[in-house]
Amino acid sequence: MRNYRLILEYDGTDFAGFQYQTGQRTVQNTLEEAISKLAHASGRVAGAGRTDAGVHALGQVASFWAELSVPANRLASALNSLLPGDLSVVAAAEAEAGFHARYSAVSRRYLYIIRQGRQRSGIWDRYSWRVGNEISLAAMKAGSRFLIGEMDFATWGTSTCRSQSTVRQVKEIKAGRRGRFVLIWIEANGFLKHMVRRMVGTLVEVGLGRRDPQDIQVMTHRRDIRLAGPVAPAAGLCLLRVRYQQMEWDKSNGDENLFG
Repeated sequence: MRNYRLILEYDGTDFAGFQYQTGQRTVQNTLEEAISKLAHASGRVAGAGRTDAGVHALGQVASFWAELSVPANRLASALNSLLPGDLSVVAAAEAEAGFHARYSAVSRRYLYIIRQGRQRSGIWDRYSWRVGNEISLAAMKAGSRFLIGEMDFATWGTSTCRSQSTVRQVKEIKAGRRGRFVLIWIEANGFLKHMVRRMVGTLVEVGLGRRDPQDIQVMTHRRDIRLAGPVAPAAGLCLLRVRYQQMEWDKSNGDENLFG
């Protein structure tokens, strides 16, 4: 058996998340079914990010061990011929024995898309959070600086989080405006369940003037999830890319550059 790595794109709307769930349509289930049709023997697929139901990806990375009947340079095409239209393999390659999509990653970068407007969109409501009132980008940026660094992010996870530690290192939070869209990029060495969406939901409250930017620091310090704002809708969140130490292969998906 050999170790393989993939870059995946998917529209998460009709998936119950990445991770395997009995009786549910997940990215992992769907991918494993396709791999099994090409493999004499295969193991579980590991994903770099356990995206929730409704969350999208342009640069999810997966790895798996298998004995395949197709060469690595034809693996992406072979899998795409078996996968549904809302999941595709952007790139595939054989990986070194020690590579693991999740545990070898040094950071994950997410993009959250907010669309300013009161009317629904036949396209963008599937991929963004529609907010009718004007958001102050300056206020959001002022609040976000209190979330950068290595600290205990217990406030920003969920009460059912199973992580042994709630300490994470947020490397960057950046916000910008593209016409009617407000874009938020967040990169960290790892995330708690719902962490990005809870941060975004709270920053939007800051941007709408419902909270003071300084409140972010107080909430984080108190480590009380009840103090944080709402969890932003899954539709606006996209796993943009995963970074690995001294590995250039993960840069092969150029589409994420469209969004920074």
